[in-house]
Amino acid sequence: MIVQFSTRAGALTVHGDTAVALLKAMGHSGTVPGAILAPELPAALAHLRRTLDELAAHPLPAPPTRTDGDDDEEREREPPVTLRMRAVPFIDMIETAIARGSDLMWDRG
Repeated sequence: MIVQFSTRAGALTVHGDTAVALLKAMGHSGTVPGAILAPELPAALAHLRRTLDELAAHPLPAPPTRTDGDDDEEREREPPVTLRMRAVPFIDMIETAIARGSDLMWDRG
């Protein structure tokens, strides 16, 4: 599933699992479609930032690496992309929506 977030200022497409995780981090149920009205966005953004801070303070353990002797597997892996990293464009979108008095809406893409 793909989720399309939109405001009067623009749109953002996010993979479904990440989108639902971001919505839940904002204190929303995570249902798609949905919306948050402009007056409620500052509180939702504050909730999102608190949740991301809590997740950063208690990161999940890295997945185990395979040790089957393959040289490709022994190369150093890139660090995983965290929810906090994925949230950056979403937070920018919300900040712009707040500044412009816009609602945040989302639906399946």
